[in-house]
Amino acid sequence: MSHTGSSGGQPGPQRTTGRATAPSEPTRAYAELVAGNRRFVDGAPRHPNQDAGHRAAVADGQHPFAVIVGCSDSRLAAEIIFDRGLGDLFVVRTAGHTAGPEVLGSVEYAVTVLGVPLVVVLGHDSCGAVQAARESAATGTAPSGHLGAVVDAVLPSLRRATSEGVDDIDGIVDIHIAQTVETLLGQSPVLAGEVARGRCAVVGMSYRLAAGAVRPVAVVPAGLATLETPAGSPESTDPAAPATV
Repeated sequence: MSHTGSSGGQPGPQRTTGRATAPSEPTRAYAELVAGNRRFVDGAPRHPNQDAGHRAAVADGQHPFAVIVGCSDSRLAAEIIFDRGLGDLFVVRTAGHTAGPEVLGSVEYAVTVLGVPLVVVLGHDSCGAVQAARESAATGTAPSGHLGAVVDAVLPSLRRATSEGVDDIDGIVDIHIAQTVETLLGQSPVLAGEVARGRCAVVGMSYRLAAGAVRPVAVVPAGLATLETPAGSPESTDPAAPATV
């Protein structure tokens, strides 16, 4: 692993080449994401794999080490949040990280064809899709256009939150993240089989918009939950136990 220097306080882009450098099993992949988020939170990113040499190196093939099924919110740019670069993350984004057939197919492609060992569902506090679904449920009115499909996909999470006595928006977001993890595993026998064989893991993470930190809220299998959350995160001093699905 080599570094491209820069003049000034921040290090230049970190460069790696070849598949051998990509984590090939779930625990290492998760550790890479946690470490990258810690750098982002601390204001010390390395910007790995963003130089011209690496761009050329990955032009003929990709070997990402994680799938990010994330919300489309413009503040949730996965490569920045996890301090990664070209070819590192296979990113699928929809409003409210809703998981329809195209999302499931994209995840299955990454896991089975590209050999990705980790799937992350990435949600965030104050999620607009969750808020829209909550308003729709409260008023009994459906939004116009295709936004209704997004709301419909979030409503099961709202019903689950109600049954569990959860009323605050961020608590509902956590439930929705866990619900999406269950949806991926429940609707994709391919993914569930890879997890059962120990070749892949699925983690639901919640991102704090102001702090920049992620924390796990749902982990399959449960062993990955023992890894630390980033320094500086509110959860690093007062951790919420992630659910196991």
